[in-house]
Amino acid sequence: MNLLQAFFQDPVIFFSFTGLAIVLGICIFYAVYFIYKVNKDA
Repeated sequence: MNLLQAFFQDPVIFFSFTGLAIVLGICIFYAVYFIYKVNKDA
């Protein structure tokens, strides 16, 4: 079974990884934002 085909056909896999990607994106954004603010303040 093709992994990409299973990713788009199974809604559980699709929404799980989509949600995980959104959460990781938010975490990366706030980490970069925090580091930027700390360096700018110092």
